[in-house]
Amino acid sequence: MTSGSGWLRHAHTAASLVGALVLWEIAVRLLGTPEYILPAPSKVLVDLARNYAAVAPAAYYTMEPMVLGFLVAVVLGVALALLVVYSHLFERIFYPLLVVLQIIPKIAVAPLFIIWVGFGLPSKILLVFLLSFFPIVVNSIVAFKSIEPEVYDLAKSYRASRLKIFWRVELPSAMPSLFAGFKVAAALSATAAVVAEFVASDNGLGYLLLNYNGNLNTSMTFAVILVLSLLGLVLYGVVEIVERWAIPWHVSQRRDDFTVGKSGV
Repeated sequence: MTSGSGWLRHAHTAASLVGALVLWEIAVRLLGTPEYILPAPSKVLVDLARNYAAVAPAAYYTMEPMVLGFLVAVVLGVALALLVVYSHLFERIFYPLLVVLQIIPKIAVAPLFIIWVGFGLPSKILLVFLLSFFPIVVNSIVAFKSIEPEVYDLAKSYRASRLKIFWRVELPSAMPSLFAGFKVAAALSATAAVVAEFVASDNGLGYLLLNYNGNLNTSMTFAVILVLSLLGLVLYGVVEIVERWAIPWHVSQRRDDFTVGKSGV
């Protein structure tokens, strides 16, 4: 994507968000909606600025397990997917177990994490890891299994080694699907982090969310949700930036340029 089309796409996104906030503000004021039911965006932003000293440390506290759990999920998820794809024995033994574990609701067993790993950062990292892990594994398995056999035959005809085939053929072909899983996991990591703080934390955005909601402080509840959404959006954006750097040749990256150019805006 060129820098011009990238800025234009971001400008469209920003304009749509601002438009939604303006409509929200107008609707609340015209309908006279009570603040404890639905506060105006201006009220949310003002209260967020007033309570910045409390929200900022909580955001950092939430961001730590969110990022760490996501990174662990990326490393272990891709590694496990490779074992499933390239080891038929491992696939027959462990893949059905992975499916069963995916069905089990992780949030429901989250209180057990306190018993297993203790109260604090480890239990939160574990929950983020589990919620982020399965989208990565599933997409990675599909990615490495979807490579065309003709590509292998072409690489072998040049007498390339097995390791070179992996680095030059298999991994580049699988990367678009890999990043699709990474982005899904990045979006889930923020949810996992705040749910973990609901269960086992005395700090963080989840802890603040419970307190503000319990005190019927709807304005600050929305403010915390906004900050939490921004954290998830930042992590998602970082993954997308890495994707654009890693696979600029893929059609998913070039199609944006074509779409912007075709629209003429």
